[in-house]
Amino acid sequence: MSRLGGIALAAALLSCPRTGQAQTVEVTPFVGYRFGGDLFERVTLQPVDLDGAKTVGAVVNVKVRNDGVFVEGLFTHQEARLTSFGGPFAPPTDWRITVDHFQGGGLQEFGATRRVRPFLTGLLGLTHYAAGTDSEIRFTTGAGGGVKLMPVRHVGVRLDGRLFATFADLDGRGFACAPGVGLCTVAFNADIVWQTEFTAALVVAFH
Repeated sequence: MSRLGGIALAAALLSCPRTGQAQTVEVTPFVGYRFGGDLFERVTLQPVDLDGAKTVGAVVNVKVRNDGVFVEGLFTHQEARLTSFGGPFAPPTDWRITVDHFQGGGLQEFGATRRVRPFLTGLLGLTHYAAGTDSEIRFTTGAGGGVKLMPVRHVGVRLDGRLFATFADLDGRGFACAPGVGLCTVAFNADIVWQTEFTAALVVAFH
């Protein structure tokens, strides 16, 4: 999974248009907390009395336009340890569950010439969740916003709030077709897992 994270960040960097000017690159390691325990329940197959867990990760941003537009690559990791009880005669089961998001997308910064810079983000990627040798990879989207506090040019603080939507199951089927025309109406049934994450980070900018 670390290779997937490297590939996602490299793809985000390679997608930037090359210009004759030096680009701004921001490297942002962070810590935080992610709410939403539905993925834990999917692994254990029973209700879990755990709303969320601590997260760690990193963001890499490359500035592509002078009006505050960045390409963004994100990796965030969550780990939880819990004990579930299968029944009155079943021994308890200890679980170590991990949830990782690998995403790429964009960031729009507002007030790019000021020391206080609010922003919005939009991301697409993959979610990997696992317990022991069992694991699943699913498509995910993300959106968020926050603020960068840059008291000096190269170092600052970034505060984020993000919302992740992981498509745990997606089922599509055609249910109405027009004879002789070849057009069908398709219905989709999506099982979406929602998670919310709040993080604080150190921004190191290279110009």
